[in-house]
Amino acid sequence: MSRVTHWVRFRHQAKTGFGTLTSSGVRVHDGEMFAVARPTGQVLSLRDVELLAPAGPAKIIALWNNFHALAAKLNSPEPAEPLYLLKAPTSVTAPGAVIKRPTSYSGKTTFEGELGIVIGKTCTGVSPDQADAVIFGYTCVNDITAANILNRDVTFAQWARAKSFDGYGPFGPVIASGIDPSTLVVRTILNGVERQNYPIADMIFSAQQLVSRISHDMTLVPGDLICCGTSIGVGVMKEPDNRVTVAIDGVGELTNEFRQ
Repeated sequence: MSRVTHWVRFRHQAKTGFGTLTSSGVRVHDGEMFAVARPTGQVLSLRDVELLAPAGPAKIIALWNNFHALAAKLNSPEPAEPLYLLKAPTSVTAPGAVIKRPTSYSGKTTFEGELGIVIGKTCTGVSPDQADAVIFGYTCVNDITAANILNRDVTFAQWARAKSFDGYGPFGPVIASGIDPSTLVVRTILNGVERQNYPIADMIFSAQQLVSRISHDMTLVPGDLICCGTSIGVGVMKEPDNRVTVAIDGVGELTNEFRQ
C-alpha cells in the first residue's frame, strides 16, 4: 500500500490555500490539489490556520440503503443497483463549524456518519478496476437530514430538500489518499456517546463499484463527493446544543455543533 497522505484546505491571513498535514503542521502546496501539487517549503502551524472543507464539490451524491446490516434491520430488500440522490453543494460547511437548524424547519434533524469518496480525475464510464485511478481519496461526512420533510408530502419523497439546507453537508477535515477503504470503520459520537460503529466492508456496493456505476450515469469531475451511505445507529439530535463527531481511524475526525 502507498503511503497515506492527508490533504487539507485552509484559510490563512485572509487567503485560501491547500497542503498536507505533517507532525509539525500544514505543509503548504501550490498548483492544483487534484492535478500538479507542489510543496512550497512553507509549513504553517495548525494554530494559525482555519481548516475549510477539503474540497469544493461540483456535486454531492449521497447513497441510500448501501449496507447489508441496515437493509436487514429495516427489512428492506437490498438494491440491484446503487440508489442515490443529489445534495446541494451549498450545504457544505467546514469542520468545526456551528450548524443552525433553519428557521423554516422545526422538525427532527438526524446525524448520519459516513465515508466520503472524493474524485480526483474527470471520468465517465469507468470500470470497477479503473476506479482507484480516478479516486483522489476518502473523507469523513455527516449527511445531516431534516427527517420530517422526507415523507411530508405523500406523493413525493423530498430527499434533496431534506438534505440540502445550508450547513447540512459538513465533511473533512482531511482527504486521505493512499488508503484502502475496505479496512475502515465509521464511528459517530453524539454528545460524548458512541451512536454508530460499523465497518465499510459491509457495504453492498464497494467504493470502486459506486464510482463505476455512477460514472456510467453522469460524468464525475475532480472534487465531486460521493457519500457512501450510512448503517445502523442514525439518530435525532435532540439537545439545544449537540456535538457530533464522525471518526474514521486512518482518515480523521470531523466534529461540528448543531444548534436548535
